[in-house]
Amino acid sequence: MNECADYRRAVLTNPEDVDAGLRAHRDACADCTEFAQRAAQFEGRLARALRLDMAASEGPKVIPLDAARRRRAARESVSPIGRRGWLAIAASVTVAIGVAMGLWLAVPVPSLAAAVVAHMAGEPQAWRTTDVPVPPEALGAVLAAAHIHLTPAAGVVSYASSCEFRGHRVPHLVVQTDQGPVTVMVLVHEPAGRTVAFDEAGYRGVILPVAGHGSIAVLTKNQADSAAIERVAARVLGAIVWG
Repeated sequence: MNECADYRRAVLTNPEDVDAGLRAHRDACADCTEFAQRAAQFEGRLARALRLDMAASEGPKVIPLDAARRRRAARESVSPIGRRGWLAIAASVTVAIGVAMGLWLAVPVPSLAAAVVAHMAGEPQAWRTTDVPVPPEALGAVLAAAHIHLTPAAGVVSYASSCEFRGHRVPHLVVQTDQGPVTVMVLVHEPAGRTVAFDEAGYRGVILPVAGHGSIAVLTKNQADSAAIERVAARVLGAIVWG
């Protein structure tokens, strides 16, 4: 995932100056290959828009007139064809900006996934397999700090802590499942544009966007497949009652 982010940042900075290692990653990564194609399309549209702008700026020669006729001529000089040309320029620039925004939004956010994984290293005791739930008062206090509740549908919550994460206090929960303990972090202050799966440093998980409520991160230390992780994520997400 870090290589994907590095490659895409390099393309957005200077598509002509991507080093050989990142180009090799692109050739082996279908997502980055698609991203490169979209970036090239954007560059082409932007170049066409600029060419159109330059052509429009080379207006026809005008014979000097007296002041009154000059003003009238200026008002009448913008023909329907000329107006259409300027509208085309505006439309091209708008499209270029839209494509650029789409490219930026398409860049994954590995820093969030990496921060979640790094946080796990600080609380190894959370990964115990057990059927003993957190006392309701302790769980309630952690959830209340984030203005949420959790229904029993989430399963056995064996660990609950209100943790400092990227400048905010967030609930860090561990839910026991058939695949073993699964960590859930409720990241109200971390919006995500789309679902992001990650597999790094011995952890596998997913970050799910939650409309109006940031995102949640769900991850395991075992080798549960992505489909199983997403099922757990959907179950826990469905059990959260937002306050």
